Amino acid sequence: MARFSVRWMYDLPAISLFVVMLAYWGRVAAMSWRIRRRTRTLSGVVPEQPLERMLWWFFVPVVALWIALPLLAGLRPDGGAALPAAVREGPWLALRWCAVIVAAGLLVATIRCWKRMGRHWKMAVTPGERQVLITDGPFERVRHPIYGYQILLMLASLAVVPTVPMLVLAAVHLALMLSKSRNEEAYLHGVHGDAYASYVARTGRFFPKSRR
Repeated sequence: MARFSVRWMYDLPAISLFVVMLAYWGRVAAMSWRIRRRTRTLSGVVPEQPLERMLWWFFVPVVALWIALPLLAGLRPDGGAALPAAVREGPWLALRWCAVIVAAGLLVATIRCWKRMGRHWKMAVTPGERQVLITDGPFERVRHPIYGYQILLMLASLAVVPTVPMLVLAAVHLALMLSKSRNEEAYLHGVHGDAYASYVARTGRFFPKSRR
């Protein structure tokens, strides 16, 4: 029994990352449920645009795997989700713990973005609706700070769970973020016109533009 307990808690960085990811996507699920309850429709939760709906069907399994892979690596580090032996000790272990701390910080930063968006936060573009353009706070220098934080969060996840499945997941996630952000920007260009064009000119997509 003692041996089983040790193995159960074998890889604490991976399990800690799982807790962060569960908190992140649990918050997203709760906000989506509030939208569903407030509007009594799936508008703003399940995409209506064909492109966004296609991306959504890819994104759901990405999120599920993003939560599952750290858990599997943490509970069964020697099993099917095996971690390389070198990352479980020494400098790599310290780096992985640093990545967990970074991941927790990114969760806090993302919550700040969600709070700034308030009732304007949605999972998907709603055609025909005039979405409010938020350009202050976390959005002052970056158009998609939440997506930028997600990209960094995925890199932190890859540092904690450096496996081939997580690497593939990171590549797919980056492609989805690029496609989704471009689609949203095309929509916002159509809604806000010159105001959005001016906003784009002075901001970065995922990270701040360098100031010359």
